[in-house]
Amino acid sequence: MTEIAPARETAILIGVATPVQDVDLTRDYLDELAFLVDTAGGIPVKKFIQNLPHADSRTYVGSGKLNEIRSWMEKHPADVAVFDDELSPSQIRNIERVLQCRILDRNNLILDIFARRAVTSYARTQVELAQNEYLLPRLTRMWTHLEKQRGGIGLRGPGEQEIETDRRILRYRISLLKEKLKQIDKQMATQRKSRRNLIRVALVGYTNVGKSTIMNLLSKSDIFAENKLFATLDTTVRKVVIGTQPLLLSDTVGFIRKLPHALVESFKSTLDEVREADILVHVADISHPAFEDQINVVKQTLNDIGAAGKPTVMIFNKIDAYSFREKDPDDLTPATRENLTLEEMENTWMARNNLPALFISATKKRNIGQLRETLFREVRKVVVTRYPENQVDGRTGGQVDIATG
Repeated sequence: MTEIAPARETAILIGVATPVQDVDLTRDYLDELAFLVDTAGGIPVKKFIQNLPHADSRTYVGSGKLNEIRSWMEKHPADVAVFDDELSPSQIRNIERVLQCRILDRNNLILDIFARRAVTSYARTQVELAQNEYLLPRLTRMWTHLEKQRGGIGLRGPGEQEIETDRRILRYRISLLKEKLKQIDKQMATQRKSRRNLIRVALVGYTNVGKSTIMNLLSKSDIFAENKLFATLDTTVRKVVIGTQPLLLSDTVGFIRKLPHALVESFKSTLDEVREADILVHVADISHPAFEDQINVVKQTLNDIGAAGKPTVMIFNKIDAYSFREKDPDDLTPATRENLTLEEMENTWMARNNLPALFISATKKRNIGQLRETLFREVRKVVVTRYPENQVDGRTGGQVDIATG
């Protein structure tokens, strides 16, 4: 008998445009939120944007906009409302009273995706810790049979006792998970020490930019990769030899705007691979309309975790999906972001400010030889500096054919 797949939940997406975050940027963020919903198995059906000086402290979008959304939902029922920012427990309760549907904020959605993607015991432990820490201050709203916390016969005493019991259980579970992660962190730190003699290169970048595909090409391995956000959660480390130069290449979890703090904390060991790398390979999806913003998010995240300032190779991936115009000497049309040739793109501020910079297509295997040559050259720089006594007459080994190695 054929199994019937469960129906996908429908979701409305809600964001706030402010003087700091204009409508166009908010619309881009909601597009990303829609991709997150799709990755989580939902169907985004409608987007709402409210203009405010800042998010409303009680209802996020204000009571008027919330009633407008409620009116729309009466004609077009949706299973869940997803908000583009983290909501406080009181905001969630206030919004639920009006919309009468399940409420998720961006953090909750990302945690749900991480829970779906976690494969190894280590990743599952990290995600469970982040989920429990997110849930702890929001536990009250889980008790739907109480409707709301208030005095009254049969309400206050038993309800508060049950909630306090759950809080104690949750705190105890958090403590156990933290202790478990400490032990795993020690084991992983020991593993990293044992690999200290090899130069370490870490692939970093926004989620879904093609890091795992590049990892597969360079290491000739078969790491899971797909066109979804957070396809990779576990750090994968492979020994790679480019030409005559061995190195350790690691593929790490992708970054994203407003990555929940609890996830950053629980994924400490995963991020340690980035912090302790000798060279970073920053991968960007040049076909994405907001790839410049994504580059800035990654740079800010690297700075936040203490990994900024490392030697970095900038990779602009997915040139096969970017609409470059053909070079025509008679074309006098002014060059813009939308109609550059590949040669013009290679000479823009993005390439000049992020040297060395390469433009590749991992799926079509374009310019991969150039990528190998650049990595070989950058790794050799580190080797010569770190182990000068191993060099012969100051030479680094001569010319090596690595375009296809």
